[in-house]
Amino acid sequence: MRRTFQFKAALLFAVTLFVSSMVSAQDKKPASPHDSTTAVVAGSTIKIKYGSPYVKGRKVLGGIVPYDKVWRAGADSATSITTSKAIKVEGKSLPAGRYAFFVIPSEKGTWTIIFDKNPKQWGAYTYKESNDQLRVTVKGKTIPKQESLTYAIDKGGFNLKWDTFEVPVSVK
Repeated sequence: MRRTFQFKAALLFAVTLFVSSMVSAQDKKPASPHDSTTAVVAGSTIKIKYGSPYVKGRKVLGGIVPYDKVWRAGADSATSITTSKAIKVEGKSLPAGRYAFFVIPSEKGTWTIIFDKNPKQWGAYTYKESNDQLRVTVKGKTIPKQESLTYAIDKGGFNLKWDTFEVPVSVK
């Protein structure tokens, strides 16, 4: 009888521990929540899917986002951009399709924008320049501090904003 009681008590303890860990896990926000934005620009539906990291007191440009190196332009999987029709990005043609979106920031304030043919990549670890569909250069802007990375699409294109920088990309 005593063993049965001990077994039931141990089982109850294990179930309680399991349930409480599941409940507390659901309360936690992900470190880099995934987000997306969609809009019509130049007659094409554009969708951007990305992981949205937070600054959390870190140095972003020249720190966690190094200068002159390919960056996934978000967190976790590479940011992806889908366009339903061919568009002009900074005056250059980009066919309809889904692309991984990478950037290379420069300390001088210019950014290389990359649309890569392989949209399903983890970070930029397997990035190959030979898979580029399109590369363009844009001028970055300084903005008031923004804690989380976001993308916005408007009638003139889209932009990436994070920390104290904005990267505007023209679409026609």
